[in-house]
Amino acid sequence: MTRKALLLSACFCLAAAGGAMLWASASRPADAAQASSAQVSSAPGRPRRIVSLNLCADQLVLALADRAQIAGLTRNAADPAMSGEAARARGLPMLTSSAEQILAINPDLVVGMPAGRSAALAVLKDEHYRTLDLKSADRLDDIYASIHETAAAVGHKARGDAMVAHMQRDLAGIAQLGRGRVAAYYQRRGYMTGTGTLVDDLMHRMGLVNLAAKLGKPALAQVSLEEMVAARPDFLIVESATDKVTDQGSEMLHHPALRDIPRISIPQAWTVCGSAAYARAARGMAQQIARFDAGHR
Repeated sequence: MTRKALLLSACFCLAAAGGAMLWASASRPADAAQASSAQVSSAPGRPRRIVSLNLCADQLVLALADRAQIAGLTRNAADPAMSGEAARARGLPMLTSSAEQILAINPDLVVGMPAGRSAALAVLKDEHYRTLDLKSADRLDDIYASIHETAAAVGHKARGDAMVAHMQRDLAGIAQLGRGRVAAYYQRRGYMTGTGTLVDDLMHRMGLVNLAAKLGKPALAQVSLEEMVAARPDFLIVESATDKVTDQGSEMLHHPALRDIPRISIPQAWTVCGSAAYARAARGMAQQIARFDAGHR
């Protein structure tokens, strides 16, 4: 394997592993290059061989590009537990961590380059690949920006405009039913999602207060069962995959001490990345809060 291939392989592995954790970003990037809007190098015509390097880029490419334009996605793209666009990914090429595979595709657009990986980015730029470096989406406006940028890069600007407009209409019809009540996004093994994240943005949009903010917790913190019980949140927001006990990681979420805390259950695929699934998550949360309130009048 060439030196370039080795560097690109490292880039791909980091991007594929890191894409699923973008929602947990504690703060906005400080580096000027990261803080700026995503940049796409100029290239004539609509790209015909698009490669995506992380799960979040997968979902935007699947939603906005023609199927025939997509030359490679990450292995998580077709996993319905991880991707809100999994159904669209079926039958499309899935990339391994082989840099040679990506080089063989000779893509004319690479989406989802990890910001700040200058050495890896240099490899692609040396090969004259067109790249779109997407920022982490930690709030709704970031999602809109990523949609517009990706749509323009894949040559379907109107699709991006339509997707954003649809999301805006959908979200405008969702009432803020939280009424200042406290919620905790509680995950396997007792991890809780904090402020400055996409989940926190969702809570705020629902009119909920994030327990992590009240406790002064970072973007991702392990909170013991005892601490959670003592905090007495009004709601626990959980991943729907943990609605049933499947292993030790999900078992603690079903401890009798938590039984009396109302739950809002949403698929991880709706919150793991910034995409159109944000609106689905908001609607699902609102519907469950409304059902709870109706049953407690």
